[in-house]
Amino acid sequence: MKKYAWIGLILMCLYAQGQQITFDTRKTFQTMHSFGASDCWSMAIIGKNYPESKKKQIAEWLFSLETDASGTPKGIGLSLWRFNIGAGSFEQGQTSKITNEWRRAESFLTGTTYDWEKQKGQQYFLDAAKKNGVPYTLGFLNSSPVQMTQNGLAIGSGKLAEWNFNKDKIDAWTDFIATVSNHFQFTFLSPFNEPQWDWGPGKSGEASQEGTPINNVDLAWATRKLATKFQETHTKTRIVIPEAGQLNYLVDLKSNRPCQDGQIDEFFNVNSPNYLGNEPTVEKVIAGHSYFTTSPTSRRVALRQAVGKKAQEAQINYWQSEFCILGDNAGEIKGNGVDLGMKTALYVAKVIHSDIHDANATSWSWWLAVSANDFKDGLIYTFNGQTKGENDANKLDAELYDSKTLWALGNYARFVRPGMKRIEVSIQQPDCLITGFTDQKSNVFVLVNSGNAFEMNWPSQHEIKTYTTTEHQNLAFQSVRDGKIQVPSASIITLVYSSNKLFN
Repeated sequence: MKKYAWIGLILMCLYAQGQQITFDTRKTFQTMHSFGASDCWSMAIIGKNYPESKKKQIAEWLFSLETDASGTPKGIGLSLWRFNIGAGSFEQGQTSKITNEWRRAESFLTGTTYDWEKQKGQQYFLDAAKKNGVPYTLGFLNSSPVQMTQNGLAIGSGKLAEWNFNKDKIDAWTDFIATVSNHFQFTFLSPFNEPQWDWGPGKSGEASQEGTPINNVDLAWATRKLATKFQETHTKTRIVIPEAGQLNYLVDLKSNRPCQDGQIDEFFNVNSPNYLGNEPTVEKVIAGHSYFTTSPTSRRVALRQAVGKKAQEAQINYWQSEFCILGDNAGEIKGNGVDLGMKTALYVAKVIHSDIHDANATSWSWWLAVSANDFKDGLIYTFNGQTKGENDANKLDAELYDSKTLWALGNYARFVRPGMKRIEVSIQQPDCLITGFTDQKSNVFVLVNSGNAFEMNWPSQHEIKTYTTTEHQNLAFQSVRDGKIQVPSASIITLVYSSNKLFN
């Protein structure tokens, strides 16, 4: 193998049992921003009721950048923490028409008075994120405060695109958001969540959580009002929109949500009447959720390529801001039934890869940081024995279970840090995906191998750090100095090395 001098830019081929890996640090794509998760819904319960030792364990798993004595990370080092700003359904109790106590949220606002002792359980983990050095925080609303809605509730009317909001309260709404954003010094604020979904009462007259739809015209109007308030109050928090319920609503112009789709053009095309790209407090970002669009592979890739192309044309970044396993995904994997193992972890890792590689996502976030459900929606789970669910049995205390999905996300989040650039890389190994990143100080490769084990022969005698997640390992650290890297079957492995020590 020819020896290369380090010149800061690399074009290189590696060989792994006859298979070729090619990467080029001269060809870069998006600059990575963050990896995150949200505090819905369980953190309000856990942060308020659970023993300190268990809360600390959860915070360590989610936020820590420390390693144990063997060099293995103690946590996944999230770089973004999402905080649900409640609408006040908790105070309403059963009259909120939200059946599940776990999914009712407190409000900081009572009348015209702010009570910063509210949402203390969630504040515990927000504080923990900051203490652990998480660089970005984002506050998001599922509903406006109940005293500002049309029906006095935190759920929608059930009518397509009908925003549950009293427009006469727009000044109170912008005051509320600015006050909360400044109090917690959120880096970002997302005022709407999944605007395409109705979030209304079902046949029983009850709903499952806070939420409201909103159409593009109203969303643009309210965002302008909020942007003006942020300027007037010198609020440093940046506004992120629109958190589309599915990625197709970002690019489709003829969908089943005709006044809630085409959102990249609607908000970031200068010729659109709903253009928001000139608002100085609106982040040049389009945010959407990867739900229901991840299977089969052909659809996953094609849609993400369309999102990436459209975002590039609009000169904005794309954030995948919420995902877990929902639906049956073309028969590949079902949302029902908790899975702490590698099947779900590998599926999720492929989605992360596709959002980053095919759509050029700069930020990627999971849905529930902690779940009590018998569902594939958590990174960490809390159950009492075999008793699963958001119920009284798990309300005051329960056992904690880390999932392989947690550590799979960590293969990205812990090592692909804010400011790194994605580089061109490919691998000719069946059933193995790869992404590469650099900050000119270190290079990071993440391999998602759902196929057979193989060996890579790396052309350097300097240390390469590997972190491997398998059915029996969680970011397990190994220092490799002979250039021979073992990639297990059904694994996710991250390679890290110093840029200026790549070659002899």
